[in-house]
Amino acid sequence: MAKANKPGLQVIGWREWVALPDLGIKSIKAKVDTGARSSSLHAYAIEPFDRDGEKYIRFKVHTVQRRSDEVVEAEAKILEYRSVRSSSGKAKVRPVILTNVELLGLKWPVELTLANRDEMGFRMLLGREAFRRRFLVDSGKSYYGGKPAKKK
Repeated sequence: MAKANKPGLQVIGWREWVALPDLGIKSIKAKVDTGARSSSLHAYAIEPFDRDGEKYIRFKVHTVQRRSDEVVEAEAKILEYRSVRSSSGKAKVRPVILTNVELLGLKWPVELTLANRDEMGFRMLLGREAFRRRFLVDSGKSYYGGKPAKKK
């Protein structure tokens, strides 16, 4: 017998605009991927460093697909390094950070691996561990949280 859905879960689409306020990212389009366990953020110019005896990482993010003019520079504490298997099947060791994500008025901490996703369709991948027990995914719809306002 199938389990009943947990009452009160909000619905999200297969792609959503999310915010990463701790990183200074007001909006970034994320692919909501039920087939991926972990979440990933496009990052380049990745530079690990020490601060007060702890491991940190400095990186840049192009927040808009197919555009390199909008750049956010960010820093975060490194949670760990983890071997992650990409969609092509290759395993790579990537840095993992913990940061808050905002979507549909909710804010919660999510582990993100940092990887150069220039060749991928989305700058961010939101894996199932990030939305588990928080949202139901409607794979036929997009942007339940709306789209960001266009810049003038």
